[in-house]
Amino acid sequence: MKTSLKVKIGKLTLKNPVMTASGTFGYGVEFEGLAGIKELGAIVTKTITLRARAGNRPPRVIETPSGMLNSIGLENPGVDRFIKDKMPSLRRFKIPIVASIAGESAAEYKRLAGKLDGVKEIEAVEINISCPNIETSKLFAQSEKSTKDIVEAVRSATGKTIITKLSPNVTDITSIARAAESAGSHALSLINTLTAMAVDIEKKESMLGNITGGLSGPAVKPVALAMVWKVYNAVKIPVIGMGGIMDWRDAVEFILCGSTAVNVGTANFVNPNAGAEIAEGIKKYLRKKKIKDINDIIGGLRK
Repeated sequence: MKTSLKVKIGKLTLKNPVMTASGTFGYGVEFEGLAGIKELGAIVTKTITLRARAGNRPPRVIETPSGMLNSIGLENPGVDRFIKDKMPSLRRFKIPIVASIAGESAAEYKRLAGKLDGVKEIEAVEINISCPNIETSKLFAQSEKSTKDIVEAVRSATGKTIITKLSPNVTDITSIARAAESAGSHALSLINTLTAMAVDIEKKESMLGNITGGLSGPAVKPVALAMVWKVYNAVKIPVIGMGGIMDWRDAVEFILCGSTAVNVGTANFVNPNAGAEIAEGIKKYLRKKKIKDINDIIGGLRK
């Protein structure tokens, strides 16, 4: 039986719904020879800022029960060096590239989107307004107005597909989701990591150099599933689910809860080929269930 895994997100068409999560797959080239990169639906790059960032002080990554904490601090070379030094390697994979961006104001997001608009191989922009491990009094994703302002700014600077990445560190994620949708976002991705920390009782200090960081991995999956389900039922645009997806079964859970596509993150640190294996596992599941089109099960959770 012929089975279709093709999904559509805005203007972006993916041959399968499996994407990498920003910050967990570098710029793709780091995984060459270790992963079936061309078997992925798309690559989402490390988050790019207007100027280069050195990131937070170490330690930046530690393992926790059923997950990991990271406090990278958006380390990256800046948008101009990204285009010059990183894009040549990304081009050769010949799969859709989603550039993740972050700024300190709506104006910065607009400038970033404008610079990337002329890069043909970048088919979509992920607006990261939800990174929990940078120094700020409040995340943009914790405000409906800030979310709306930033999405509108990006929308005015690019004709590419816009994906807004939401934070779980909010009281009501559906209100933020609706704000992004009303401002013109073509899709939503969720969840980003949960603010968390770990303590060394011998040293009486945090195990992370930045004190707190973002929790990811299997520990956050139940939270992510609930938020994906809520947002799917609150908006009309596609949802990209993430949070503790370690194998194809996890991915199918997210799809049933309303995810048009999924982002694989922490699993890449355990198994560099996780994304390709998850895509193959989803295909086998559909064939076993005699489902011809993956779109037929998106949001198919029985109420």
